Amino acid sequence: MIKKSFVKSKKQYKVTFEVPFEQVGANRDVRVLGTFNGWSWDKGLPMSKGKSAYKADISLVPGEYQFRYLVDNQEWKNDWDAPGYTSSGYASDNCVLTLEEVAEVKKPAAKKAAPKKAAPKKAAPAKKAAPAKKATAKKAAPAKKKATSKKAAADDLKRIEGIGPKISGLLNDAGIVTFADLGAATPKKLADVLTAAGARFRLANPSSWQQQAKLAAAGKTEELKKLQDELKGGVKK
Repeated sequence: MIKKSFVKSKKQYKVTFEVPFEQVGANRDVRVLGTFNGWSWDKGLPMSKGKSAYKADISLVPGEYQFRYLVDNQEWKNDWDAPGYTSSGYASDNCVLTLEEVAEVKKPAAKKAAPKKAAPKKAAPAKKAAPAKKATAKKAAPAKKKATSKKAAADDLKRIEGIGPKISGLLNDAGIVTFADLGAATPKKLADVLTAAGARFRLANPSSWQQQAKLAAAGKTEELKKLQDELKGGVKK
């Protein structure tokens, strides 16, 4: 009988050979010889006597071995429960023991424990906002008085040939109060003022009013008088 167990720390097998008394008899010198000790009686593995069988232990690396039991260095015996047999080449069989390679099983790396999530910190109570200081309303600076532009002194538009008191009033109402205003007014504007005043004023002819007003505004009295001598009702004679 053969028992075997793999010792991981040594990467070897512990093999126990056992042969019963009934096979070889009691009080005999029994040794295990094989390929692991060169089939030498002197190097043979001695078997100790037990209660009912002889036993011997040996450590062997994985591989295939042949062996037999030699009793008193005279009689060969095979193991009745050997895993296998093969021819010895001498009209007998040897027992075969096969010790298989044992792949080293690597233990899976221990999973690192996931870091514990830190308990969410309690939010600090919101600080009460300091009461806003009441902004002291700045007193509005006193509004600057707008400089009142001095209106240009009204000219006597009646000095213009063809303009009487009523037409002078119409022109003043239309914003034409000085000789300069009249000199800058377009013929259309003057015609519109007269037309808006009614049919009686449509007969007035303002064609020379601008020329007269420009001379009056420039203070060219002599030239104005000379021009007016050539006019009648504002129209050249």
